[in-house]
This record gives sequence, structure tokens and C-alpha cells, in this order.
Amino acid sequence: MRGRIAILAAAVAAAAALALVLVPANGGGTSPSRQHAVPGQPSVDVVSPRNGARQAGRAVVVKVEVENFRLAPLHFGGEPELGEGHIRFALNRVPDCVDPVKLQRALDSPLGRGRLVGASFDFPRYAGPNGVLAERIGSSGSYSPATRPEIYYHGLPAGLYRLVINLAQNNGAATPHHTATNFQILPGHGPPACTGGKVSSAKAEALK
Repeated sequence: MRGRIAILAAAVAAAAALALVLVPANGGGTSPSRQHAVPGQPSVDVVSPRNGARQAGRAVVVKVEVENFRLAPLHFGGEPELGEGHIRFALNRVPDCVDPVKLQRALDSPLGRGRLVGASFDFPRYAGPNGVLAERIGSSGSYSPATRPEIYYHGLPAGLYRLVINLAQNNGAATPHHTATNFQILPGHGPPACTGGKVSSAKAEALK
């Protein structure tokens, strides 16, 4: 009887070891680039505008959802503290006429070297109070800081936009936790004529 129990226990242990070998390190489903997929890790997700949104209005209310990270307005600009800080919003308009390969690379790698940045809209004229705060800390044209999970951009010209959101430490240093979204403000007329093999960013199906 004891021999049978020992054989059964060995078989169970072998099956468990085989299962550990066969299961991928990332669980087999979620990309490691999706920060919110790691339980307990800080994450930020876009509530609005959703990726691929299109609108005629020139104002955009951006709302995000933050998990496992505390927004600490009273500590803004202070010493880094574990698990707290603020948000960095970076809004850029993709040029009207772009190389289709570069455009796709930009959309696939929002923080990579191949990113097609375009003009920044993180100035007081467009980002309001957050833009004023950016000007105060010297980040105008790079990002707009926020101690609340939202920001209001207005007066935006028609075009394709890329918004990158980073969680940041109290002192402004970016953390690895980020997300991005694309949206388009529709023109009141047709897209611009592009030459030299370039295509209109609005017609490149970049928002799919």
C-alpha cells in the first residue's frame, strides 16, 4: 500500500513539474507591455478619448483610471515616495502628410526611438491650468503635469493626435508605467493633398 502511495505522489509531482515547463512565463495571453496586467503593479488606463475616437469638436476632455498608485498633490515637486506621485500627459499632433512606414512605426512604438512625435500641444494656450503648471516647472512643449486623473485640451486644430500618459514620481521623474491613445479631430474640409510618396495621416488607417 505504501508503495502505491509513493508511486502516486511521484506521478503527481512529475505532472506539476511538466505543467510549470509548459506554461509561458507571461501566462500565454497578456503582452508584457500592458502594465495593468501585472497584479499589484501601478497602472494607468484611458477612459476617454478611446483609442480611434473621431470628433468634430476642438476640445478634448481626457480621463484616465489609475490603479495601485496614489496621486499626491500635496507632495508635488517633493521627494520621491513609493507608490505615489502625479501624471504626465504628452499630446502631439502627427504631421498631415507622413511616410506610411514611419507612421505605423510611431503607432506601434509610442515611446520608442521610431516614434513620430509631431508638434506638442502642452502649452498654456491648449492645456489650460496644466499647461501653466508645465510652464512653471519647465516642461512646456514636453508634457503637462496633473495631480488629478484628467486634463482638458482646447483650441486644437484638425488632425491626428497621439496622447501618451505616464505615471510620475513626486519629483517629476517618469516611471515605467504608461499608456497611450490616438484620436482624430475631423477637418471642416477634405484632407490635405500629399506629394512625394507621403500619405495623409487621416487616411492611413492608423486609427484602427
